[in-house]
Amino acid sequence: MAEQTQTYASHRRWIPMYHFFAVPVLLINVIVMAMQFVRDPRFVTGWAVVVALALFLAILVLRFMPLRAQDRVIRLEERARLERVLPSDLRGRVGELTPTQLIAIRFAADDEVPELTRRALNGDLKTQGDIKRAIRSWRADHLRV
Repeated sequence: MAEQTQTYASHRRWIPMYHFFAVPVLLINVIVMAMQFVRDPRFVTGWAVVVALALFLAILVLRFMPLRAQDRVIRLEERARLERVLPSDLRGRVGELTPTQLIAIRFAADDEVPELTRRALNGDLKTQGDIKRAIRSWRADHLRV
C-alpha cells in the first residue's frame, strides 16, 4: 500500500480508535458519572467520578508521553540536518529556534530550509502553523507517533 502525499492540510495524524472512540467514550463517561453523582451524592458515586476522570486523564497522558519523546527526537534530527543544509551565517543561530519551530521545519525540503529558518529567526514565522503554511515543497513524515 503506497503512502499518501502529505500536505499542510493532510499532515495531522488521526488514530480513529483513539481520537474518535476511546477519548470520546471516556469523556462521556466522566459526564455520565458526574451527572449520576449530582443525582445521588454518595461516596460510591463520587468515587465513580474520580475513577472516570482518572481513566480519561490516563488515556490523554498515554498519548502525550510518546509525542513528547518524538518531539525530542525530531529536534535532535533537525539540528543535525540544519548543520548540514544551512549556510554558515545561520548555522550558529540554530539554538535560537524554538522547539516548535524546529518541529515544523522538518516538513520542509532541504532547499527551502535556509529561507524558512531565516524567516523564523527574523520573527516573520513565529508559530508551527506559520512555518508549515510557508512550505512550498512538503517533505512527508509518515513515521510519526
